[in-house]
Amino acid sequence: MSMITFLNRRNEFIEFASELPFRITKIEGLGGAEADVQTQKSPYQDGETHIDSPLKPRPISIEFAIHADNRLQLYEYRKQMTRIFNARLGEGLLTYNFGGVGKEIKAAVESGPIFPDGKGNETERYQRGLLNLICPNPYWKSPQIEEEPTFEALFEFPFEGEFEMGIQRDTRIIDNDGDSPTPIQVEFYGPAVNPIIRNLTTGEFIKVNQTLGENELMKIDTTPGIKSVYFVGADGAERNVFNWIDLDSTFFQLQIGENEIEYSADSDIQGAIVNIYYQKLYVGV
Repeated sequence: MSMITFLNRRNEFIEFASELPFRITKIEGLGGAEADVQTQKSPYQDGETHIDSPLKPRPISIEFAIHADNRLQLYEYRKQMTRIFNARLGEGLLTYNFGGVGKEIKAAVESGPIFPDGKGNETERYQRGLLNLICPNPYWKSPQIEEEPTFEALFEFPFEGEFEMGIQRDTRIIDNDGDSPTPIQVEFYGPAVNPIIRNLTTGEFIKVNQTLGENELMKIDTTPGIKSVYFVGADGAERNVFNWIDLDSTFFQLQIGENEIEYSADSDIQGAIVNIYYQKLYVGV
């Protein structure tokens, strides 16, 4: 059984399922997204040379039916639909669930809900409707995945005396079996001096040349358009440390396939914990 749910910015939602009162009669736009094929042509060249094929925003069209016990209830259901699918609220979250597997996508109302009148469209207890959504980011996403820390042994240099120097590393394999590289969100709990996150598979890394205190948390987001690095104190106050990022750093994404991710620091990392969050991306459901 499939089910579609739309959650708006006010945390109000509509659920379309096989049960009443809201049922989908037709939906388009769930599959592969349309691409903007970019090419270039040289003088006297036969045909053109392919450059790239970025995906266009995804339109989703929904035809639905409302079933009610009486006209008053039907009117209330219509008001509920209009309130929740309010275009002025901006993007909401559209979730598609089929066979217990869910995918989600950010969607904004482009037009509707439209309630046509006339024979076959409405009765005392029945109303047909049409709704058009647009998804600026065309990728469907899996629910958020959290990678729990898995520690390897502490590496210590064989110094004798009052103290020992050492580096602790946490290495894990993350398998991205989605259809596209995907950004990550990182929570790095101190203490650590010059903390660094590496993708050993690609050679990319993010390093911050600052000392992360014992009660501090470093938050990294590699999402294009909202890339950020913050230190968060015990009181919740955020400090932007973007200017202290190592110049060779890259806000890397998880590539398709296996990614070997490691965290470490120059020193003072014992007891540090790192959590990694991400969502797999799909071109269709």
